[in-house]
Amino acid sequence: MASIATVAAETGTAVRLAAGADEVDRSTVVGMVGGGQLARMSQPAAIGLGITLRVLAERADDCAAQVVPGTMVGAHTDLTALSAFAQGCDVLTFDHEHVPAGHLDVLERSGHTIRPGRAALVHAQDKAVMRERLAAIGVPGPVSRVVRDARDASAFAEEVGWPLVLKTPRGGYDGKGVRVVEDERGTADAFDRATGVLLAEVYVEFTRELAVLVARSPLGQAVAYPVVETVQVDRVCHEVLAPAPALDARTAVAAQHAALSVAHQLGVTGVLAVEMFQTADGFFVNELAMRPHNSGHWTIEGAVTSQFEQHLRAVLDLPLGSPRLVAPAAVMVNVLGGRRADLGTGLGHVLARDPELHVHLYGKVVRPGRKVGHVTLLGDDAGDLRERACEAAAYLQGDSDA
Repeated sequence: MASIATVAAETGTAVRLAAGADEVDRSTVVGMVGGGQLARMSQPAAIGLGITLRVLAERADDCAAQVVPGTMVGAHTDLTALSAFAQGCDVLTFDHEHVPAGHLDVLERSGHTIRPGRAALVHAQDKAVMRERLAAIGVPGPVSRVVRDARDASAFAEEVGWPLVLKTPRGGYDGKGVRVVEDERGTADAFDRATGVLLAEVYVEFTRELAVLVARSPLGQAVAYPVVETVQVDRVCHEVLAPAPALDARTAVAAQHAALSVAHQLGVTGVLAVEMFQTADGFFVNELAMRPHNSGHWTIEGAVTSQFEQHLRAVLDLPLGSPRLVAPAAVMVNVLGGRRADLGTGLGHVLARDPELHVHLYGKVVRPGRKVGHVTLLGDDAGDLRERACEAAAYLQGDSDA
């Protein structure tokens, strides 16, 4: 694997806190909007750094609310709740990208520190904005166009060829809001189901999917993790292989530098995940996420610095940690909702069968296909790790008796 790509304007420094009127020392408080598994997995990293993590969760039983004391319950779409939550935080960051841009603008103008800021986050919130910006800075991606109706989409297809990928510009994730259409009938059906304009993209013939995780601080220090391969099943991430097997060094370094360039050009602060398609000619950027990401869960055990600690370091402008792998290979497999309603009933079996297995259960209600946990293995043989991790995940889901 190519050496870790690192860019630094200068070494980051600890965030400065304004002294209160009573000069009472207090812990740095990072507020995370969203109470999902990303916020939940950020809590151990916050404890290790000696900072306080606060969470704004929609429900009192959200998985992060189960482990983060003092969680505030409120909707991310409610400006009053967001403002009240921000009052007690030194820095505000996110478990997801769905906070309305107008609300973020109000918070920023009120003097709250938000990382990543509204100007950067819009590129993860709106795929059409992202495509236009990435094309302007020369990042390779599929030819695309915003289309307003089926006739507009079909006209675009006549120029670039069928099939087309039609995406909802805002709100889609894990394959939701994405359709591949083969003809005019398909575009008509897509718009019958749509609630507004769609983003049309040329369908990319790819050999596999890759992802690059990078982190960037306000002062411009940045690091890139090794390029990984992501394996999708029914458009949901199923496995992550780190580093991407048999990826040539030139492509790996080019992908890392492209991700670092995106972080710099967009002014991202925190972790940025850049999802890519590998093709016969190189790679195309598919989507962005400006937060810890499913493709980086392996870093909890598999990297010197986990993506969750790295994100906290970055948003606080602390010096970033090493993204180096601690073993030749790491494999993560998602645990999805299956036949077993209580995942804990399978825990003893998988831990006894494979003492090297790392299990993370998110405390979520099990629903079919829902991400409810993941397992990770480290070692020398990626094929062996993959087989063992898949077996463990299948057993936890209730889809295997082995």
